[in-house]
Amino acid sequence: MTPVIRWFLLLLPLTACAVGPDFKPPPAPAVAGYTSEPTLPPTTATDVPKGAAQHFVPGQDIAADWWHLFGSRPLDDLVRQALAANPTLPAAQAALRQAVENVAAQRGSYYPSAAVELAGLRALTPLAALSPVSAGGTPYYSLITPQLNVSFVPDVFGANARAVESLQAQADSQRYALEASWVTLTSNVVAGAIQEASLRGQIAVAEETVEIERELLAILRKQQGLGQAAGADVAAQEAALGQAQQVLPPLRKQLAQQRDALTVLAGKPPSEEIGQRFDLDSLHLPVNLPVSLPAALVAQRPDVQQAEATLHAASADIGQAVAARLPQITLTAQLGNSANSTAALFTPGTNFWTLTAGVTQPLFEGFALMHRQRAAQAAFDQAAAQYRSTVLTAMQNVADALRALQADADSVQAAAAAERAAHRSLDIARRQLALGQVAYLSLLTAQNTDAQARLALVQAQATRLADTAALFQSMGGGWWHRPGEKPAT
Repeated sequence: MTPVIRWFLLLLPLTACAVGPDFKPPPAPAVAGYTSEPTLPPTTATDVPKGAAQHFVPGQDIAADWWHLFGSRPLDDLVRQALAANPTLPAAQAALRQAVENVAAQRGSYYPSAAVELAGLRALTPLAALSPVSAGGTPYYSLITPQLNVSFVPDVFGANARAVESLQAQADSQRYALEASWVTLTSNVVAGAIQEASLRGQIAVAEETVEIERELLAILRKQQGLGQAAGADVAAQEAALGQAQQVLPPLRKQLAQQRDALTVLAGKPPSEEIGQRFDLDSLHLPVNLPVSLPAALVAQRPDVQQAEATLHAASADIGQAVAARLPQITLTAQLGNSANSTAALFTPGTNFWTLTAGVTQPLFEGFALMHRQRAAQAAFDQAAAQYRSTVLTAMQNVADALRALQADADSVQAAAAAERAAHRSLDIARRQLALGQVAYLSLLTAQNTDAQARLALVQAQATRLADTAALFQSMGGGWWHRPGEKPAT
């Protein structure tokens, strides 16, 4: 073993320590639930589509393909298309690969660096000033020098170890950014499908209303021709028909734009519209809803894990800032040969080697190193506060979704009751008008109330479906059940 190699091996143990704080993951929230009630009762049940009672199951795990609970094959197919073709995921995967390679590159600093150099020289000796260099006395000479250069900076105080730790934490953050992209993409597809179903339901109600208004206008015009209806009633019905028709264009515009959005989510240009179509009848309401415990939520939410990884990186940056204020040892070695010709290389007397060691201790840099350490500590404090904020926001998202589902069930019940009452009122108004017992204005009022009640019921049913999907998203979306994935511990 050469003295150079022996020297480097003796100095390797000096890289074992690392200054600065050792990162400890923040503790899980010390709470048992998300709302003031210890357990949430089932939601209100109503005997209408999407009116079943929903039950909350604390601690139950979430499936990765939670959208299957909506019982729609077209929805399953569209989510699968989006996961396969949407460019968001490949972009996040590439960013993760970049972060992983940066970690590997930084780990290279743990080892000595070596380079091979080959130099050739042809020179003329100024004989008036110097003696001939060559053994033959000629002023011309050649020199060929192959050599190996080795340098090593022992990580005595762990600056490089902390740099690797910081980059690894950044790679972890990018990994959770990928998981967040997966959750967001699948949730957006489900939400978009529900929105399309809602718009189709509203359009169906509006078209039915227009048809009713058109038929009634035809009847009134016939009665006017027979002298049984006043011109004012016909004009009022024409206005009612115009108002009903006015509702349709904005809804159809929203539906077309929603179809474009879903097509793009599936990774296609809008001109290649997706084949799936969604309406409320094809979507089932999940009735048994898993509710993760708060301690599990922080391990499941990608944004919380991203915030923790950012906090970890900030902790490692403090160590780098501290190490920058401490001595740095540099070791270099050169081993080679130098001869006048290639034939003479590696012959006795042509080899050489040098060993160099140096220590650099910063003394004064205008307090820059001290302030950089303080800045790193401030960045850590900021990341810690942002982590706490992210955890609170995650818990609020779940609480809001739970409260929304409770209110949605009540809204569906109220909307269903209002729709039944409005329909009965309209039937009564029609019979009374036929018997001449009420003015035509009463029928118009009943028609408007009935149309609004049916629209409200459709919207309440769709909102309940959307908030159910939002609950799954707020709890992390089950990404840890994907092949090769697991939540943080």
